[in-house]
Amino acid sequence: MNIVDSSCWIEYYATGTLEKEIIDTIENVDELLVPSIVIYEVFKKILADKTLYDALAAVAHLRRGKIIDLNEELALIAVNESRTHRLPLADSIIYATAKKHSCALWTKDRLFAGLEFVRYFAKA
Repeated sequence: MNIVDSSCWIEYYATGTLEKEIIDTIENVDELLVPSIVIYEVFKKILADKTLYDALAAVAHLRRGKIIDLNEELALIAVNESRTHRLPLADSIIYATAKKHSCALWTKDRLFAGLEFVRYFAKA
């Protein structure tokens, strides 16, 4: 299973240019977990930069994966990850979701570089 960080989704919809491995992961929705906070971040950014139609189309794609809602257990794990790795709120929730489900986290966000489960790709 895979989680794609908001940074990759936003680039995917903004420019359409990503590493082939990330595109393949985004398009393999059967193996995709989507933390609900990713829906928030992607919708907000695309709505700010493009049209409502574009933002809703992105959410429709995200919803094809398995949505993982924030619950009490995940929130507590996220607090620990935030403190341990100095991650902001959304990033700690995304990372906690990857750890809880033992899946790869695909990202272009350097805050995740070097962490367990992370497939980090530097921004060009």
